Amino acid sequence: MLETNEMTMLKELYNALDLKFGGDIVILDIRGISVMADYFAIATGGGATQIQALAQAAEETLVRLGCKLSHTEGLRAANWALLDFGDIIVHLFDKESRHFYNLERVWSDAKQITFTE
Repeated sequence: MLETNEMTMLKELYNALDLKFGGDIVILDIRGISVMADYFAIATGGGATQIQALAQAAEETLVRLGCKLSHTEGLRAANWALLDFGDIIVHLFDKESRHFYNLERVWSDAKQITFTE
């Protein structure tokens, strides 16, 4: 069961990615199956500019909510990007990279978190 603060944080992250038109947004709960983080947020962007916009939206949202960005990868190439906030890792891909890495399959034991309006 997610704590209210965690659920609020993940929902705000989801909404921020959605507002920037991130595609196929998935939040995975990897607690209990990995020690690297508690959650993965995964989204698809249409190209380098959109992936950078998604990364900026994710960073602004999570920092505003008290998370600290500890590491980023891939923003220069911008066909994928990783933002590590400790308990939350944000993965952003273009369509080809999303299909290639297929994190949902790799982490198929993870519970997918959904939000209802």
